[in-house]
Formats: sequence, structure tokens, C-alpha cells
Amino acid sequence: MEPRFIGREEIRRVLTFEACAPLMREAMIAVSSGGINQPPRQILPLVSGRGVFGIMPGVIGDDRFGAKLISAFNHPQGSPLPAHQGVVVLFDPETGSPVCVLDAGEITRIRTAAASALATEALARPDAGDLLVLGTGEQAEAHIRAIAALRPLRRIVLWGRNPERARRLADALAAEDGIAVEVADDLPSAAAQADIICTTTASIEPVLAGAWLKDGAHVNIVGSSRLGPTEVDDDLVVRVRFFADSRANVLAQGTEFRHAVESGRIDDSHMAGEIGEVLAGKVAGRRSVSEITAYKSLGSVAQDLWGGWYVFRALS
Repeated sequence: MEPRFIGREEIRRVLTFEACAPLMREAMIAVSSGGINQPPRQILPLVSGRGVFGIMPGVIGDDRFGAKLISAFNHPQGSPLPAHQGVVVLFDPETGSPVCVLDAGEITRIRTAAASALATEALARPDAGDLLVLGTGEQAEAHIRAIAALRPLRRIVLWGRNPERARRLADALAAEDGIAVEVADDLPSAAAQADIICTTTASIEPVLAGAWLKDGAHVNIVGSSRLGPTEVDDDLVVRVRFFADSRANVLAQGTEFRHAVESGRIDDSHMAGEIGEVLAGKVAGRRSVSEITAYKSLGSVAQDLWGGWYVFRALS
């Protein structure tokens, strides 16, 4: 039997943020408890420098297995192409046959934002309602939608290096879903007022400074998924209670954390734990209303497999 292909529109219809968040809870607890065998991600840079090729295999504890093959390109502004393109392949654990191929870009878009929304629920103050998102791409849009789906928000602010693109995204969210989004001109001021901040940029240099954050804030650091690009400065990493999606992956490939270590500001023990440990009740998350927390998202094949199998079963 030929494997079924499931494209972006079908995935988007089935894998809503509300459906994906509990899947990400299961996936991240599995990452932290040994419920999935996943080797370190392989990220191979292209000779041209246009992007990278990622290979992420995994075997879930019940022997469901699969892999994600994905490219990550920094396309020119205005390009219709998504930043992430590729496939997630699922295999039948009884026969070893490939049973499904899914669009990896859409799985990645949804599961990344849903995981950040879940981390926000676990680490942000219960009354946190002012959201700031840095970036104007697909993850900026997805993070606004995902966090708004999981918690009531008083205010949503968007900042981008290109104000025109930020305004277009804000207008699109208002037109499509009735989500009111303000566009910030002064990033330090916007950051100082935010309870929840998501960085979803492709920036090479830090765009968010620790000195700007108010007490009690929570930050999701999402845009840099490999060594090199850096979204937040050392001061922020030092100042926060820092959590990872995967300790091993972030220690090896989390640029912001590695930079703070290599500069001598912290050591590896500064990482408080994995988000799966917090969700399982094994590690304390936020310890006070004034503490600043941060979640570093690199992405895990566990998230892709839990999301992929859910979609495949829902459509079978």
C-alpha cells in the first residue's frame, strides 16, 4: 500500500492549537521521562549558505516511529515560500512500512506555537495578559493565535524590524479572526510593559535585552533553532529562570544559552530543567510572582511525531 500524503490544508483543519496543546504536553513529558528515543538533531548547513537541512528521527515507547526531514531557509522578504519545508514520515510499527507522509512545514508551524503556549501556561503568572511578539513571519502569527487560544489576553502587541510587514500581519489577524493587535515602534518600552514575550525572529544579533524586562515576565525564545542566530542577550539569559524543551539539545545547540556560558556569565547548572519536567511536576516552574522565566524552544521530533500520528489517525 502506498503511504498517504497529508498536506497543509488538511493538517491545519485537524491540528488546531487547542487540539495540539495537550499532545505537546504528552510529547514533552515523554522527552523528559525517556518515553521516546530521539538522537541529537542533525543540522547540516548548505554550501551555498542559503539555509540548512535538518534530520530528526525518533521511536516512541510503543514502537511508533518516524522522522522529519526539513529545510530551513531565510527567504527574501515578500517571498511566498515558508521558512520551513519538508516532510514527516510515519511508519507502521507492525510491518515497518511507511504509512503516511505529512507536510512538515505545517506540522512545525502549529506544534512550535502550541508548545510555546503550553510553556506559557506552565511558567507565566496566572494573571499575565499582556503579550508582545517579536517578528512578522509565520511563527509570529502562529504564536499570537496559539497563546490567544489558550488564555485570555488583555493586549497583544507586535514588533518587527519592518513596520510595514508588522502592520500587514496585524491587519490580517484583525480581518480573519477579529484579533486586535497593536504595532509597537519602541521595542524597549513595549518589552517593559509585557507579561509574556515571544521572540520569533531570524535575527543574527540579539533583539531583546534582559534589562528591558519587568519583574514577573515570561519569555519564549523561539526563532533561533541552531547555533548561530541569537535573539536575546546574555543579560536576559542570566536574569531568568531558564527552561529548555530538551536539555541535551539546548546545551549543544541553544545559541543564547551557549553564548552566556562561553562568556563566563553562567554554567550549565543555570538551566533549571526541561519543560516536560515542569509539566510532570518533577521540577518547580515559577517560584514567585516577581521571578522572570524563560522557555527555549529548539524543536523536538517528539512534537512532530505526536502531532503527525494524531492527524493521521483523525483522517484514517
